[in-house]
Amino acid sequence: MAAVTRHDSGKATRILTVTRELVLRRGVRGVTIAEIAEKAHVGKGTVHLYFGTKEDLVVGLFARDFLAVVERYIQTLTTEPDQVRPQRLCPLLVRTALDHPFVRALQTGDVEMLGILGEHPLSKELLGTLGPGSMMYSLLPVWRRYQLARTDWALDEQAYALRAIIAGFFEVAAHPHVLPDVTVDFPEQVMARAVAALLGPEQANPADVRAAAQECVRMLADSRAVILASIAPA
Repeated sequence: MAAVTRHDSGKATRILTVTRELVLRRGVRGVTIAEIAEKAHVGKGTVHLYFGTKEDLVVGLFARDFLAVVERYIQTLTTEPDQVRPQRLCPLLVRTALDHPFVRALQTGDVEMLGILGEHPLSKELLGTLGPGSMMYSLLPVWRRYQLARTDWALDEQAYALRAIIAGFFEVAAHPHVLPDVTVDFPEQVMARAVAALLGPEQANPADVRAAAQECVRMLADSRAVILASIAPA
């Protein structure tokens, strides 16, 4: 991906801010480099200098949204290790993803907002590794290792079932019309109970919980480094 802040970070920041506002309002297809440049008070050549193409610029916004999500996870698990427990972390994953519009759009396949960039290789990589459902394949081995999840079930099957739960709750939260006749007062509590029922009673002691949180933070830090590399200057 092309450079982000090669000469003037103020201009680059304005370009990113304007692009984000326009894409959220009208979707990727309704935004042009000419309009971005005009509203950011720069020339078209300046936009291309920092970001190369419209594709580079917009997919870079997607990456930044995922970066913000990863930072939230790292901060939470660093300051509150107990949040690594599955019945606490799973609702956090969904809630945080819903709060970040590009992560939410990629998770729900919002073609109207994303256009063809929803199928961009980096978009698919971000969702495939850091989407709230996809993260189950990374988190489950940690939970199992530190006695936070049952181990008498094949890992792939367990991950599939847990991912289905997460995807279902995410879909209903993003599109309430999916279950028009079913409402609950506290859906995150329902999700937590569903996750706990699926993974079984925890056997972890406080040291296990802290170790699990630390391992997850290291894993997330690796993901953060990958995202930063994808949006770093050339």
